[in-house]
Amino acid sequence: MEVQGLCAGYAGRSILKNVDFKVGPEDFVAIIGPSGAGKSTLIRCINRLVEPSAGTIRFMGRDVVGLSQSELRETRRHIGMIFQEFNLIERMSVIDNVLTGRLGYTGTLRSLFRAFKHENVRHALTLLERVGLTEHVDKRADQLSGGQRQRVGIARALIQNPKLMLVDEPTSSLDPKIAREVMRLITEISHELGIPVLCNIHDVQLATEFCSRIIGLQDGVKKFEGTPASLDKSALDEIYAMEVL
Repeated sequence: MEVQGLCAGYAGRSILKNVDFKVGPEDFVAIIGPSGAGKSTLIRCINRLVEPSAGTIRFMGRDVVGLSQSELRETRRHIGMIFQEFNLIERMSVIDNVLTGRLGYTGTLRSLFRAFKHENVRHALTLLERVGLTEHVDKRADQLSGGQRQRVGIARALIQNPKLMLVDEPTSSLDPKIAREVMRLITEISHELGIPVLCNIHDVQLATEFCSRIIGLQDGVKKFEGTPASLDKSALDEIYAMEVL
């Protein structure tokens, strides 16, 4: 994926300002920066949950910004997303929550009656085993801990067989130990399956520990791009210069 000159805003206020970057096939890219820097907006522009006001997003040979709604629906099938607040259906079982990741491939009637194909159910069970939730398959989502809920979200994104994973603040609702476990799990699975990841994360330590490349935003402007090893104090000072401590 390649992003060039990306701009976005709300109600006349500019949020992202001419942001450029690439995500290669083996990349795990972290986006860091202070609150209000535009990190979540950037993530959500990629699958047009937020509409860019300018720029291009090249993915699978097409400019996502210029796609029609039907073309966008097709493209979104290939972009998995893991959300900060999990976005699970509380009263639905764990396995049914995972299977909602197949809705982009399933007809309306099939999805309404949860008549998913047997291979999708088998795939969901395999993914739930991989994320450590085999014993919780039939539990309701609202019976799970925060870490378990995020693992359901990971499995739901993976059942799409995505070619890109967007991860929006996956650890902000978790305690430090569970946050590290979740980041390790996402990293391991992305490497196993060869899925590039673009991850908005507030924890700089986790970003440097698990990600292969880091982008630093401040007030919608890219202030840094490089490896975790190159993210020194002067770079952090520039990225976080406007944050009130």
